[in-house]
This record gives sequence, structure tokens and C-alpha cells, in this order.
Amino acid sequence: MFSREEASRIKEEFWTTFGQYMKPVPSADFMPINWINYNTGLKDVFFRMYTKRKSAVIAISMEHRDPEIQELFFEQFLQLKTLLHNGLEEEWKWELNFPDENGKIISQIYKELPGKSVLNKDDWPDLISFFKPRIIVLDAFWENAQYSFDGLR
Repeated sequence: MFSREEASRIKEEFWTTFGQYMKPVPSADFMPINWINYNTGLKDVFFRMYTKRKSAVIAISMEHRDPEIQELFFEQFLQLKTLLHNGLEEEWKWELNFPDENGKIISQIYKELPGKSVLNKDDWPDLISFFKPRIIVLDAFWENAQYSFDGLR
């Protein structure tokens, strides 16, 4: 078992390593990009990559304070579901208005990789292989899909 400080250091090391690994990969519009802190340009809509105790998650997270506005974002993503899943070549889970681990009501479209821990460096190649292609596809998806949200800005 790791101390809180040691676990935090290992997580930070993983994300630094992942960021360095992704640095040479251009965005869909061939511009440099911060893959770890992806900026959708849409307030309260985020592309998140995070690890839990024994899993990893990549998600489109809608975090507006108003659940009804979250639902509008969610419905707009539903209109683009086929485009998203065709790009990803897999189905993701869709959850509307649920409390996150801090009790904040959010909505997410996500994929989870179970059985892997960021604290186990032997799992890092699997975590990178999980995150990398999906965040690249999300970026390519967003290059076109973002304009569908202009009315919600």
C-alpha cells in the first residue's frame, strides 16, 4: 500500500509520462495540443482522462450547474452518437445527471478499462494504449462536432 503522497507522486509521474508520449501527436487540425488538459472551448464540457483505484476512465463530461442545461448538452451529444461511436469503433456508456464522487451532479459519456492501476507501473503500457487512441478520436470527433454546440455557448 502506498502513502497518499507516494500515490500522488506516482500518478503525477504517469501523467507526465503520458503527456511526453503524446506531445509529438498533432491535433486533428495539426496544431500543438495539451492532450491531458484538453480544451473543448465549450464551458462546462470536458474531455477527461482519469484513473480510479483499479480502473481507468476516458469521458466526455458535462458539468454545468443546471441539470436542465446538462441535459441539453447530453441531448446534443445524442444527436451525434452514431458519429462518435463510428469514430471510436466501440460503444461507450451514457449517463445523464448523476452524482460524481464529490456529490456534484454531472453527465458523462465514457469508457472504462477495468483491472488496471496507475500505481502499478507494469499497467502503464495498457493505460497509455487505452487513453491514446480514444483521446485522438475524441479530438477528431470534436473538430467537426463542436459546431453543433454553437447555440449552447
